[in-house]
Amino acid sequence: MSKGMLIDTTRCIGCRSCQIACKSWNCLPSVQTTFTETGSNPRYLSSNTFTRIIFREVVRPEGEIGWYFVKRQCMHCNDPACASVCPVGALRKNENGPVTYDDSRCIGCRYCLMACPFQIPKFQWESAVPFVRKCTFCADRLAIGLSPSCAATCPTQAILFGEKSDLLKDARQRIKGRPGKYVPQVYGEKTAGGTSMLYLTSVPFDQLGLESVGFRTDLADVPYGLRGREWMSKVPFIAMVAGGLALGLTKFNERRNRVQATKEE
Repeated sequence: MSKGMLIDTTRCIGCRSCQIACKSWNCLPSVQTTFTETGSNPRYLSSNTFTRIIFREVVRPEGEIGWYFVKRQCMHCNDPACASVCPVGALRKNENGPVTYDDSRCIGCRYCLMACPFQIPKFQWESAVPFVRKCTFCADRLAIGLSPSCAATCPTQAILFGEKSDLLKDARQRIKGRPGKYVPQVYGEKTAGGTSMLYLTSVPFDQLGLESVGFRTDLADVPYGLRGREWMSKVPFIAMVAGGLALGLTKFNERRNRVQATKEE
């Protein structure tokens, strides 16, 4: 059964314990920034930061100012675009939910960075031998029966881990039970064909301005993996045409050089 996480933003208090747990489990270095510069720490997802809490200050219709906190990490799509464009199978979707990465296969083409609609995979530009890095859904913890480190450490149960089907039922019950509290939509249920990360919010994502950090609200229900495979299916033909053209130009230049040499003689 496919696992998932239900992230209820109405319960998040912005403590960022999930960020600390993620860095601790994955042995990731801390990132030094100033509050006045960024308003949060760390500033972006990177090869050293797999998850972060986004802070948003929004003026409510009644004039009050409200703080909202939203966790951001890999969405672990049902049909991931990153895996669909990887020519060597370094990225793949596991049956139990995680989209994992095998650096022993990676050739550094970075197609996954361009394909992901959520701008998740990051390249180790700072490394002499760079790889792609992103949230792994703690696949190593799942393999030994543990929940992801971020979910295990959340003090308010804003992050709930379990079977995706059960989480969707829970989300719908929360919306039905408190219709005035939640936006009547589960972000991730159908977004980009569905993801393992499911979100409940009290304010629409577009009003929170989350598109600037990858939470796109214009994504259709069609899996982005279909688009990736459609594009990659054309690569052999393009390679043959490009190779044939290059060979033709080489032969043409060789003949021209021979003709020129004969004229000079």
